[in-house]
Amino acid sequence: MKKLTSKEEEVLRSFWIYGPMFIRELLEKQEEPKPHYNTLSTIVRILEEKGYIGYKAYGNTYQYFALVSEDEYRKNTLNKVVDKYFDNSYTRVVSTLIEEEKISVEEIQKLIKEIKKKSNSD
Repeated sequence: MKKLTSKEEEVLRSFWIYGPMFIRELLEKQEEPKPHYNTLSTIVRILEEKGYIGYKAYGNTYQYFALVSEDEYRKNTLNKVVDKYFDNSYTRVVSTLIEEEKISVEEIQKLIKEIKKKSNSD
């Protein structure tokens, strides 16, 4: 997956939330100050070129939709961060979260219990 800018992510998120839309519908969903129609159209075309958005033609207009789910995007982004900044070690990620007090030992223990419960039910 190609890296997205924050504006591209914001537009993609709109498709995850609202589903398939025409550019005019997408524009209506944007927060103020709303981007210009052409700007929004350009972002959608970039997302299409990057493989995140598909479309269905209705005459001269196009209805766009997400090709990548939010979950798939989230997992891919997390994997890239872990690979780039933590030498592909999830243990280092958890260790860093504990050191920076972003997650408590109690929360880690709770996660371990949930993981054990899940593996016992499989």
